Amino acid sequence: MSAREVNFDGLVGLTHHYAGLSFGNEASTKHRFQRSNPKLAAKQGLLKMKALADAGFLQAVIPPHERPNVAALRQLGFRGSDEQVVEKAATQAPELLSAASSASAMWVANAATVCPSADAEDGKVHLTVANLNNKFHRSIEAPTTEALLRAIFRDPHTFSVHGALPQVARFGDEGAANHNRFGGEYGDAGVQLFVYGREEGNELAPGRYPARQTLEASQAVARLNQVRAHQVVYAQQNPEVIDLGVFHNDVIAVSNRQLLFCHEQAFAGQPQLLAELAAKVPGFMAIEVPQQAVSVTDAVATYLFNSQLLSHDDGRMTLVLPQESQEHAGVWCYLNDLLAQDNPISALKVFDLRESMANGGGPACLRLRVVLSEAEQRAVNPAVMMNDRLFAALNAWVDKYYRDRLTQADLADPQLLREGREALDRLTQLLDLGSVYPFQR
Repeated sequence: MSAREVNFDGLVGLTHHYAGLSFGNEASTKHRFQRSNPKLAAKQGLLKMKALADAGFLQAVIPPHERPNVAALRQLGFRGSDEQVVEKAATQAPELLSAASSASAMWVANAATVCPSADAEDGKVHLTVANLNNKFHRSIEAPTTEALLRAIFRDPHTFSVHGALPQVARFGDEGAANHNRFGGEYGDAGVQLFVYGREEGNELAPGRYPARQTLEASQAVARLNQVRAHQVVYAQQNPEVIDLGVFHNDVIAVSNRQLLFCHEQAFAGQPQLLAELAAKVPGFMAIEVPQQAVSVTDAVATYLFNSQLLSHDDGRMTLVLPQESQEHAGVWCYLNDLLAQDNPISALKVFDLRESMANGGGPACLRLRVVLSEAEQRAVNPAVMMNDRLFAALNAWVDKYYRDRLTQADLADPQLLREGREALDRLTQLLDLGSVYPFQR
């Protein structure tokens, strides 16, 4: 069956700010309380989407969430009108207002885990929403994420969207950021690699930072997505690299088709894992970056592996990188040496994503990969597909509604709440989403 990979990128939200909310994500904590530029952040993301669409890759957009999340603040005991709830939270618990205002939903690699129809027992495309329960500001995303995915993948005969796993630590699920799929042609059955950081009863765990993904969650997602048992591999993250800031597997590894590009310290029991993948994936190839060439610390700082591997029709691949990788002399030297070697990576494409990077998310964080056949592509809401018209419309939308500076103190402004709702109401019209936000119901 002929199929292609479609990248659905998250559009940065209007309340993008630096609050250092994500313990374990060193970029997030490093830039805490600095001034952000939501307008620039959104435009940087849009430029990446459009450039990849113009290069012939299928590209779509996933909209931001309503923020601040007033319902979450009400759950925490703040009362009154929506504006009063925001005002009281700002006065009494500004850190809670910051969490309820986080634009972290832009990193849609954490939105869900996807199973293509070729791998599913029922022949449908499956998407299981992540619960993200390791961090409060992300744990409140699941209901809106599910509503948005149902508005995009709306044909029930083609797509199955599953709600998030139970909100308990045992089933901590961080979505596609800890998931890889290997195989030949996209439309053929593949092998899915689920990467976890911890499991019940296993003492192999990091000591400094939390391991967010559990084996039990990965197993449950595989069942929900109806992945055939012989097509699943489970692997544990190296706990030592989690303690160096590798909070998700996509900070230390990226894959595409038969290729795994990873650091030599990415996984626990890495030689055994690579041997298992080689046995199950015809033509499997691993590029292991040695610590001597690029340290884990430098990989985290530059997000070398939080990149996108994109296939051309002739089998060559382009590696999409953040500008920070180009600006690091050692990393850039390694990458150029890699181009001269015999492997599928034949080109490097660099994007300025500084606003996202400063909050801890690179190119791979910003996109959710979905393999779709031609018929499945036609079943997707066409209004979310990137093209010249949508690019112009979204840039004009950003120009109208987004601020060009934001600090944590600005979140108390009730006008920000009103601006956000007006903007999202207009966006749902542009993207033909219907009423997906709480304020619209």
